[in-house]
Amino acid sequence: MKAYLLETTYDLSATDEPLRFTNVPKPEPRSDEVLICVSCCGICHTELDEIEGRTPPPAYPVIPGHQVIGRVESTGHSVTRFKAGDRVGVAWIFSACGECEACITGNENLCEKFRATGRDAAGGYSEYMVAKEKYAYPIPEVFRDEEAAPLLCAGAIGYRSLRLTGIQDGQLLGLTGFGASGHLVLKMARFLFPSSKILVFARGETEQSFARSIGAFWAGGISDDPPVLAHAIIDTTPAWNPIVKSLAHLLPGGRLVINAIRKEPADKAALLELDYPAHLWLEKEIKSVANITRRDVEEFLLLAARVPIRPDYELYSFGEANKALVDMKRKPAKGAKVLKVAS
Repeated sequence: MKAYLLETTYDLSATDEPLRFTNVPKPEPRSDEVLICVSCCGICHTELDEIEGRTPPPAYPVIPGHQVIGRVESTGHSVTRFKAGDRVGVAWIFSACGECEACITGNENLCEKFRATGRDAAGGYSEYMVAKEKYAYPIPEVFRDEEAAPLLCAGAIGYRSLRLTGIQDGQLLGLTGFGASGHLVLKMARFLFPSSKILVFARGETEQSFARSIGAFWAGGISDDPPVLAHAIIDTTPAWNPIVKSLAHLLPGGRLVINAIRKEPADKAALLELDYPAHLWLEKEIKSVANITRRDVEEFLLLAARVPIRPDYELYSFGEANKALVDMKRKPAKGAKVLKVAS
C-alpha cells in the first residue's frame, strides 16, 4: 500500500519534503483490531512537532496522522462492535493499559503506557491502517468524511479544554491562537453557552477576521487589551509569551487552560516577565491539557452532530501531504487541513 513515512527529524524552514511517499506492507488486524481503508486524515500541528523533534521521539520510521476516517475492511476474530463496511474514526489515543489508576478512573489520557496514533503506532497518512476496536469510533451520518476528520483531534481536544475551563453560560471565554482547534471551540462554545461573549487573541488579521466572521465578540492580537476580561482562556499556541499575556487578561479567580503538546525551549521561558501581582494573584489558575480520552471523542462527536458543528477546512490530495504540512508551518491558517487519501 502507499503511505508516508517520517524517518527522522527535519527543520521545516529548510525542507519542503519531510515525509517519504513509498510502498509499505498492508497491515493485518490482530484479534482485537479492525483494518481500515482510509478515506481521509486531518492534518494537525502535532505532526509539525513530531517532524521538528518537539515531541517524544516516534519509533522511526512511522506513518503520521491521527484524525483518521475510513471504512472497516476486515476485523479480528474477537471484534464485536464493528463489521466490514462500517464507517469509523481513529483519534490521537491509540491505546492505554486499561489497568492503572488513571485508566480505571477514566483518565486514560494520563496513563504511563499511553500510545499515540501516528507517533507510537502507524497512523492515517496511508491507504490502510489498523486500530484497536475499543479505540475506534462510529461517525455520525450528518458529516462527510472530510468534515469528520478534524473533529477527532482539533474538536475532541478542544472539547476537553472547554470542559476544563469550568465556565458557565454568560461567563466570558478567551481563545489564544485560532487554528483548527480554536475555531471549533468557538463554534461549540457559542452553542453550549449562548449568552457568553468570546474573545479571540490571534497573531494576524486573517485569523482575527475569520474569528469575527464566525461569532467572536472581539478579536485582536495577544498584546492588545480586550474590552473586557475573561473568566477563562484556552491557549493553543506553541509559545510562552501568550501565557503571560493571557494571565493578564483574566478576571480574579480566572483559569488559563493550556492546550498545547509543547512550548518553546526552556531558555525562552526563563526570559518571561512573570509578575505575581499582575498575573497570578487573586486566585488565578493554570491548568494543562494532556492528550484525550475515549470519553472526550465519543461525547464530542455526539455534540458536534447535534449542533451540528462543521469545521472550516482546506482539502489536499493524497500526493500533497508534504505541501499541506509546509503550508501549515509557513502560511496563515483558516480552519483545518485535511488529506484526502481515497477518491
